[in-house]
Amino acid sequence: MELLPECCFIQLWEKEIDWMALQGINLPLAFNGQEAIWQKVFQRFNISGSELDDFFGGPAFLAWSRMGNLHGWGGPLPQSWIDDQLVLQKKILARMYDFGMSPVLPAFSGNVPLALRSKFPSAKINRLGNWFSIDSDPRWCCTYLLDATDNLFIEIGKAFIEQQFKEYGRTSHIYNCDTFDENTPPVDDPKYISSLGAAIYRGMQSGDDNAIWLMQGWLFSYDPFWKPPQMKALLHSVPIGRMVVLDLYAEVKPIWITSDQFYGVPYIWCMLHNFAGNIEMYGLIDAVASGPIEARKSENSTMVGTGMCMEGIEQNPIVYDLMSEMAFHHEPIDVEMWIDLYPTRRYGRPISALQVAWKILYHTIYNCTDGVNDKNRDVIVAFPDVDPSIIMIPEVSKAAKHQYIDRRLSERGHMKEISDSYDQPHLWYSTIDVIYALKLFLDNGDEASDIQTFRYDLVDLTRQALAKYANQVFLKVIEGYQHNDIKQVTFYSQHFLDLVKDLDILLASHDGFLLGPCLESAKRLAEDSEQEKQFEWNARTQITMWFDNTETEASLLRDYGNKYWSGLLQDYYGPRAAIYFKYLLASMVKGESFPLEHWRREWISLTNKWQRSRKLFSVKASGDALNISRWLFDKYLRNANLQMVYDLWGYDAVKSASM
Repeated sequence: MELLPECCFIQLWEKEIDWMALQGINLPLAFNGQEAIWQKVFQRFNISGSELDDFFGGPAFLAWSRMGNLHGWGGPLPQSWIDDQLVLQKKILARMYDFGMSPVLPAFSGNVPLALRSKFPSAKINRLGNWFSIDSDPRWCCTYLLDATDNLFIEIGKAFIEQQFKEYGRTSHIYNCDTFDENTPPVDDPKYISSLGAAIYRGMQSGDDNAIWLMQGWLFSYDPFWKPPQMKALLHSVPIGRMVVLDLYAEVKPIWITSDQFYGVPYIWCMLHNFAGNIEMYGLIDAVASGPIEARKSENSTMVGTGMCMEGIEQNPIVYDLMSEMAFHHEPIDVEMWIDLYPTRRYGRPISALQVAWKILYHTIYNCTDGVNDKNRDVIVAFPDVDPSIIMIPEVSKAAKHQYIDRRLSERGHMKEISDSYDQPHLWYSTIDVIYALKLFLDNGDEASDIQTFRYDLVDLTRQALAKYANQVFLKVIEGYQHNDIKQVTFYSQHFLDLVKDLDILLASHDGFLLGPCLESAKRLAEDSEQEKQFEWNARTQITMWFDNTETEASLLRDYGNKYWSGLLQDYYGPRAAIYFKYLLASMVKGESFPLEHWRREWISLTNKWQRSRKLFSVKASGDALNISRWLFDKYLRNANLQMVYDLWGYDAVKSASM
């Protein structure tokens, strides 16, 4: 999340909305400014602005406070920020309406401030359970939910819809509400579920007769509570046509198939793709190319559109290019042909070797079919908080050359079954194939190094190859520890730290992989020094360790928003790994077990100090991306056995075609 001053916000939103218009997007979320609306609404119910200070989350955590997962964390929100966001929202809506879009506004989900309890003591207000906090600290944990069957629910829901119309002057009549998103209802009785759904919708309809409820379908794939009776009860609690469901993760876990077309309720086929804005080359090209068509053509289909619901979009351009097209296709596309044309469209000129490279990437990185949520847990950006003695070292396949193709399929299991407490990196493809694709980029880089999109792809692909290589280097450290080989641990731990520093240099060569712009944009939003500190802390905390932590117990959401950004590797990820390796070697020299608590104490202290730090980072790229990538390839990847891959993908043909 980037926090920007109003003028920069407007410019970014203009570009974003223009891009959406060019892609044919006509149903965008428009959630900015709602805190100002809530202030005015809750004033009607005798709740002051100060009583909302611990209700709203900080600027980097509003998504979770709005969903009722937390309150107060990162806040309080300055009034100037709240007011500026309302001004920005009005400009966002005006541009969306100018393009003929139907902006989706928020609706009341039941999430209320604690103060409402004292104002309305007879209201049915329940305190929700712990959501990923360490010790259920009431300062930010365990939010309050007004029961939808309480008459007060409809009053507040109506007031919120009416206040938005008063502020904005118009509405598209479509409202998002996700009362049960990672918040399980207290009772599984279908009649009760139905009454909840009906009451939620009445809260919208009482303020807008033509209201349509747009609801995420994430709860149906995330929470086992939602069995067919409960699901039907919620979906049928609203007249057909007055609810639209987002099949949020349809490219991996399509709910329309297992729910008989959402039991007749209209839905939108959505691609989720990315969690937390993590940077990882990943995708399901085949599923994206065929899934929406299959859904639309299926018997008794209730699909009414396609959508994208990523948590972060600034990664994997190929995936979003393809998904954006799918609303315009009526038949499955020829993916091989689409991939063959992609590099020419992306780079503006045909380079045959890069066509082969993208074909390889399509069959490897962009062919993930294991159903695993791709939250990036590479060791560099999500360092394991675990005793090294319990990490299992996988056996490396030594299949003969003629078994190579079978081995490629088995390599995706290299990082599995390590430990329940070790959130292992995701690997679903042959790394050697991807290294070969990278070599094609490097060998033909002189033909395209002047093209920004090529430089972005080159940096990203080099980063991807080295990140997976680093996972294996880490395992060599652990292997040395478990064999009590101090020389091996010393060598590979230093090798790992050198790699982190070198990766930082690579990432610094492109504007798309810098920490500095995020922090500087956060600070520019502030009106005084205290706000500047708060906003920078928000930005730093979101990408490192949040929610709460103790001195020896890390946040359960540590590294959720991890990023491969230059500055972050050099200043945080590298020093963190160095602390772990320091204790690892010391325990071996002393002949003692790994001091897990000591490691945690120093790591958490490093994190909290880094979050409060005011150190400056570059906002402009430096260095030649092609030369740096070639240097790193020679240093770390040159010895990879590529001969079998040459045979498989036809290196000689590519080489002759590019000469």
